[in-house]
Amino acid sequence: MVSPLIPQQLNAQPCLVLDWGLVPYSQAWEIQQKLVQERRVNPDLPDVLILVEHPPVYTLGQGAKLEFLKFDSETQPELHRVERGGEVTYHCPGQLVGYPILNLRRHQPDLHWYLRQLEEVLLGVLEVLGLKGSRVPGMTGVWVDACKVGAIGIKVSRWITMHGFALNVCPDLAGFGQIVPCGIPDRPVGSLEQFIPGIEVDRVRSILVAEFARVFAVEIVRSNL
Repeated sequence: MVSPLIPQQLNAQPCLVLDWGLVPYSQAWEIQQKLVQERRVNPDLPDVLILVEHPPVYTLGQGAKLEFLKFDSETQPELHRVERGGEVTYHCPGQLVGYPILNLRRHQPDLHWYLRQLEEVLLGVLEVLGLKGSRVPGMTGVWVDACKVGAIGIKVSRWITMHGFALNVCPDLAGFGQIVPCGIPDRPVGSLEQFIPGIEVDRVRSILVAEFARVFAVEIVRSNL
């Protein structure tokens, strides 16, 4: 499809939005890898933003330590070691996950810049919702009142990005109790629901897309790719 979802500045690069709802982690991971490979072969293909929720699943970054798991990885929930940076994290329904497949040569080929931009997207979402979000020096992610509500873990190859961010909207946080989230033992994980009772993912999704378009200066286009 070619109709823009959100008007942007003239000559803005298009970014396809794939909004899939609840999808198994392994399926989304496989499609990310396919989209990245296609863009390595043809860098002129448009950027993509995948939005999903996942059934309960734990993921380990490339160099993540097993000591941050509080369960036996042989017998307990679904667990994947993936290409991204960072330590262990948890995905479940009620958490809005975004996987940007961007060619950073179109934007800025700088990993630190990209991480800060992803944080800025989440901070913008919080601001629209009337919440005061913050960064913590030396850490990646977004916090509200000392609770981490947004986590980020990326992989960049030939300046093509994959993996991305997870925003805790209204998840069951119990699953985080089985890990040391992001390897940070002294900072609690929180959700937007703690500050905005009754909030649902559907309310946040369109705000996040708009903030992504603003921060990355792209023209968002819905796609059935």
